[in-house]
Amino acid sequence: MDRMIIVKAIFDPEARVWYTESSDIHGLRLEDPRLETLVDRIPGAIQDLLELGSDSDGEGAFDIPVEVIANATTRVRRLAAA
Repeated sequence: MDRMIIVKAIFDPEARVWYTESSDIHGLRLEDPRLETLVDRIPGAIQDLLELGSDSDGEGAFDIPVEVIANATTRVRRLAAA
């Protein structure tokens, strides 16, 4: 795998957590109250998942870029004109 890994993170306002909604890596499921902490945890989780499916001994290791796309929805209340 030598391309960029895309991870989509969504905020759940009811649970008040960010979670990985979709990813190029099968099985990546994380959640955290803070987006920054979630993003920090993603590389380690991806590495663990990639190692589970690999017979490699780590020789010839290389970096794979990970792009996290975050989406949060909010509302603004507009008062009706009198």
